[in-house]
Amino acid sequence: MKVVIIEDESLAGKKIESLLSEIDSTIKVLTTLKSVEGALEWFNENPNPDLVISDIRLLDGISFEIFDQIDYSNPVIFTTAYDQYAIKAFDVNSVDYLLKPVQKEKLEKALGKLKSNKSSNVPFDELMAVIQNQQKEYKSRFMIKTGQKILAVPVDKIAYFFSQNKLTYIVAQDGKKYPYDQTLEEVDQQIDPKLFFRANRKYITRFSSISEIHPYFKGRIKINLSPEADDEIVISSERTPEFKKWLDQ
Repeated sequence: MKVVIIEDESLAGKKIESLLSEIDSTIKVLTTLKSVEGALEWFNENPNPDLVISDIRLLDGISFEIFDQIDYSNPVIFTTAYDQYAIKAFDVNSVDYLLKPVQKEKLEKALGKLKSNKSSNVPFDELMAVIQNQQKEYKSRFMIKTGQKILAVPVDKIAYFFSQNKLTYIVAQDGKKYPYDQTLEEVDQQIDPKLFFRANRKYITRFSSISEIHPYFKGRIKINLSPEADDEIVISSERTPEFKKWLDQ
C-alpha cells in the first residue's frame, strides 16, 4: 500500500510514519506534505496513492481545500486535535477520523477498515460515535521540575509557551518562567484550542495574554503579550484568517 501523509508538524508526521511501519512493514510512505500549496503541487505531478492520512488544520489552510481541488477518490484518514470538522469529513472519501495524538490501536483499526473493503464514507452515526469515544481531554495543569521540587502550574495561570534554543518554556501570568521538557508540538496537542493559539513556530499564546494587536507588513499581524515576550511575535499572512476567526469565537 502506498501512502501519503499530510502533516505540518514534523514530529507528528514522523510518528505516523513510524506507527505505519510497526503496523504493516509493507506500507510505503511516498512523501510527507506540510501545506495545502505543497500538497496541490505534489498531487498535480504524481499518481494518486492508495491512501492519504491527513491532518485537517495546516499552516496555510484547511486540508479539505486540497481535496476540493484535486481529482482524488481513494480513501482518506483524517487526523486532528479539533473535533469541529467532523461533518465536513463526509464530503471526502473518509475511512476514519482520529483525534490527536494518534494512537497505534486507533490507526490500526482504521487501516483494518480499509483492508476489509469498508472504505466508503463513514456513516454519520458511526463517525459521531468515534468522536464521542475519543473526546479530547486537555491538560488542567503542567508538572514542572524545579531543582529538587516538582511544581504544578495550573493552565489557568499560564500566559503563553515559547521555545528558545530547542528548549520549551512556560510563562505564567505573574511573569515567572519555567523550563518544560516537551516540545511546542507536543504541548499544542495537550491544550484547549479555544484558549490557546499557535501564533508561530516559537510561540503558543493564550487569548487573555494578548495585550495588543497591530496590522503588519504584507497582510501579517503583530501581537504584544503580557507578560512581555522577549521576541517580536508576528503571525503570518497564511495564518492571519485563522487567528482572526479564533479571536472571534
